[in-house]
Amino acid sequence: MKRALRTLALVGCLVGLVAMPAAYAQDDSTSVPADQDTSSVPAAEAENDQQKLWFVELESPPAADGTSLSTLKQEKDAFRAEAERAGINFNEHYAFDTLWNGLSVEVDESRVSELSQLGEVRAVYPVLTVPVPEVKEPEGENLTLDTALAMTGADVAQNDLGYTGEGVKVGIIDSGIDLDHPDLGGDDDPDVDPLPTNRIVAGYDFVGDKFNADDPAAPIDPTPVPDRNPDDCAGHGTHVAGIVGANGEVTGVAPDVKFGAYKVFGCQGNSRSDVMIAAMEQALADGMDVVNMSIGTALTWPQYPTAEAADRLVNKGVSVVASIGNESRFGVYAASAPGIGDKVIGVAAFDNTHTNWSKFTISPDNKAIAYGQAVGASSAPTSNGLSMKRTGTSTSTADACNPLPANSLSGKAALIRLGGPSACTPYTKALNAQNAGAAAVVLYNNTPGTFLATVDRPNENSPKITIPVVTTSGSEGFEIDKRLSSGPVTMTWTDELISLPSPTDGLIRSTSSYGLTPELGLKPDIGAPGGLIRSTIPLEKGGHLLNAGTSMASPHVAGGVALLLEAKPNTSPQAVRDILQNSADPKRWNSDPKADLDNAHRQGAGMIDIDDAILSETKIEPGKLSLGESEVGPVTKTLTIENNDSSSVTYDLSHAPTRSTEGSTFAPSPTTGFASVVFSSPSVTVPAGGTATVDVTITANAALAARSQYGGYVVLTPQDGGQTYRVPYAGFKGDYQSIKVLAPTSFGFPWLTKLVKDEFGNDILVKQSNGATYTLSGSDFPYVLVHLDHQVRRLRVEVTDAQSGKSWHRALDEEYLTRNTTPNGFFFASWDGKTQNGNKVADVPDGTYKVTLSVQKALGGDDDPAHWEHWDSPPITIARP
Repeated sequence: MKRALRTLALVGCLVGLVAMPAAYAQDDSTSVPADQDTSSVPAAEAENDQQKLWFVELESPPAADGTSLSTLKQEKDAFRAEAERAGINFNEHYAFDTLWNGLSVEVDESRVSELSQLGEVRAVYPVLTVPVPEVKEPEGENLTLDTALAMTGADVAQNDLGYTGEGVKVGIIDSGIDLDHPDLGGDDDPDVDPLPTNRIVAGYDFVGDKFNADDPAAPIDPTPVPDRNPDDCAGHGTHVAGIVGANGEVTGVAPDVKFGAYKVFGCQGNSRSDVMIAAMEQALADGMDVVNMSIGTALTWPQYPTAEAADRLVNKGVSVVASIGNESRFGVYAASAPGIGDKVIGVAAFDNTHTNWSKFTISPDNKAIAYGQAVGASSAPTSNGLSMKRTGTSTSTADACNPLPANSLSGKAALIRLGGPSACTPYTKALNAQNAGAAAVVLYNNTPGTFLATVDRPNENSPKITIPVVTTSGSEGFEIDKRLSSGPVTMTWTDELISLPSPTDGLIRSTSSYGLTPELGLKPDIGAPGGLIRSTIPLEKGGHLLNAGTSMASPHVAGGVALLLEAKPNTSPQAVRDILQNSADPKRWNSDPKADLDNAHRQGAGMIDIDDAILSETKIEPGKLSLGESEVGPVTKTLTIENNDSSSVTYDLSHAPTRSTEGSTFAPSPTTGFASVVFSSPSVTVPAGGTATVDVTITANAALAARSQYGGYVVLTPQDGGQTYRVPYAGFKGDYQSIKVLAPTSFGFPWLTKLVKDEFGNDILVKQSNGATYTLSGSDFPYVLVHLDHQVRRLRVEVTDAQSGKSWHRALDEEYLTRNTTPNGFFFASWDGKTQNGNKVADVPDGTYKVTLSVQKALGGDDDPAHWEHWDSPPITIARP
């Protein structure tokens, strides 16, 4: 059976389904009545990236699943020969054998449908862009890695239990690692070969420094130039590696691990998913025990090639850890591949417990003031004093929003209160102070708490901020203001830090992505600290810096896996994930100690607890419960409890519910609606060295709104004291296929449109409610605009003669599609007049046609009409010149 996956591009005979930007929902065209032919959208705002690279999956399983290399070679040779006979020309980029059987090829979009019909082909998938992970947090605020280690128990594992990751190899698939960094074993000796170093024992640069798949923010150079030197010039990979195992100025989770460095990013710009698979296969060949990937692509399915390759890497004995993504703005079902892989450990991010702020002092008593550095300004010095002067008062509502008198702040540090009209940004305030001669700016909050700011210039024609700009809390700003009202105040820069408790200590990070998967699998699996973590970066970039996100959480878990493998050698990757989930600590919705637990489909099992995992003598399988939809009623699952202790143990069984989410896919809102749980017995005794089972029946709350996600934890508490174990669960309330996929949005989609020029010469797509005539030349093609409110299992476009009803077969038949990222976002596709019947492609003759767009919903049945949605186009007349 053939299958294909499309995410941001659909091609075939219907060419170019691509995403529109989120900003589109704010366009004036949202107010245009849907039934007017003048409804239009500017084509220039489309994310209309031409899809050129494709994964071609061949029929046999890869070598990891038992197929011989000779068979795989024969299959690829046969595919190449058949493509040549069919006249399909392509450029081959990679050929994969081990973790995935197929190739990545560059081929004209018009030939992709034909390519998918060749005898050796099982599936065709787009090679997706992998977004560059940024290192961009302001340098003035530095969170210690030490407090993050304490959150996970890594400090106890190192200091009390004596585990440091010795003997374990961790592969970092990222932007490389700074081979010279002393915290990572570098020796800065230019006379030796790049690898191995003291701690980086393997690696490869798959792309070269100049590689950039398609990021317009940097020069685009999509041709990889690989070599054997995976030195990091971007910074992200070095930061990730430091969290896993730095041993120097900062100490990572497992400071004695050895590294594999697999560089898949250039110095700037994006990478590609085929490069990621090549790196995974190399990490397996190099004997890595753990692989960390703090990268991924959101809104994908577990069937995407990077997720499937990662699952097979797990099958080969490698624990794979991956960030689940920082896309909470996309709503639920937004988890990333490869973290979404069934056997991968997908990681969510929690905020750190403490914040280390830089410090200046103020006279007359040298009171310490904590500050953060604003992005876009000059760096604050580490010494020197400045006289301070305020530009307003502690009650000013628009302080420094207007130009200040010339030279009124000459040589001074300007104290400026946050706030004012929406157009009065921190940049405006800083620029007005700079123009008045200020030597520095101290922005303070108009509320008591701390904050961070950016003073980047709004466009390239705006002046740069060339003086230091720092931010401090409202309470400390008010104190400085009070002192200035009584007399002169001098501030003195220092190179010291102040540690302050974080107001979001241990809470899920606001950007961390929501699950579930499109197949209702429970993701993420577990969480770790990711909220502003100070770690290593390349020496030429300063050596150490903070960064934030699930990219930083994932290496905490990868390092934790290394410690667990040192303590419990030969533990299988699947058992590793179960043990970590059993021992994790779920976190609450907010800082109130009585608050509900946060969503299971956002924190997974909770915060990783490394020392408890190492000390555990009990394992519960499965380590998580994916309940699916509740339409058919309660779900019963069997848990198997394994006791590796020398004495029996009796566990009392209980239930800890978590918050649910209801509302739309794009804007989930928290609610309660706790499920009920019934056990086959209230307690279970597990003999020493033996196992026992218990049935768990979970019923969704009848009062919970339909189409909500709910969850909780099955809790096993030993009667004689000791470690408590948990198993997370999550499910969907109601009929999953009741989610409307072809949602009309405020635009009234789907649309048939024509591409035309407006009065200013801009390309716009104009709705054709009554149909239209197309020449199929130049850009005169029928464009279909569609909003997908949820991931789609299958999408078909069928063409029929509008007069006779004769079928002209399919213009498109694709599987496993993504959804839009916003409630009013949409995709568009154009039809080139071709249809396909099996492996035969034909041009329809001139005439009038109707296209029928059909979507099969996620987990929908092939033959159940309720699981499909349809849309018929207005008449499409083909009149070639």
